[in-house]
Amino acid sequence: MSHYEGDLRAIEHARFAIIASRWNPRITDALVAGARKAFADHGVGEAAVDVVRVPGAWEIPVAAVQLANAGRHSALVALGCVVRGDTRHFEQVADDTSDALMKVAVDYGLPVANGVLAVDDYADAENRAGGSHGNKGEEAALVAMEMAHLQVLLSEGLEP
Repeated sequence: MSHYEGDLRAIEHARFAIIASRWNPRITDALVAGARKAFADHGVGEAAVDVVRVPGAWEIPVAAVQLANAGRHSALVALGCVVRGDTRHFEQVADDTSDALMKVAVDYGLPVANGVLAVDDYADAENRAGGSHGNKGEEAALVAMEMAHLQVLLSEGLEP
């Protein structure tokens, strides 16, 4: 029986993309910084990480499709912050963005790490962007690296 599991080693010639919204910049900038640090800490060179900024979380899946279609990246990291308001808009944006990111991952066979925060308030966002709950940007980058490595293992280990 074969066992496949990715790890956090940098893959030679691998490229990663961080797609981040500009909305709620104090939070999203901290998420991007966490993701970039995670990549650097695990041997991924700065030149192998592209950062794409979009207006808000709603626009992240559109950029993800473009990047997936181009086929130059081993994995994508989606980062944003949607804060609950007084309307249903919060749920629609958070849920539909998540669903669209999963569709990109499945349709293209490309790991897409979802680091789009859906929080009740800014304090909750701050806790997840380097505060008491860590940095979800960092965690999403780790997921992207592990899944990119697993993709290589699966493509090399499975017989045609």
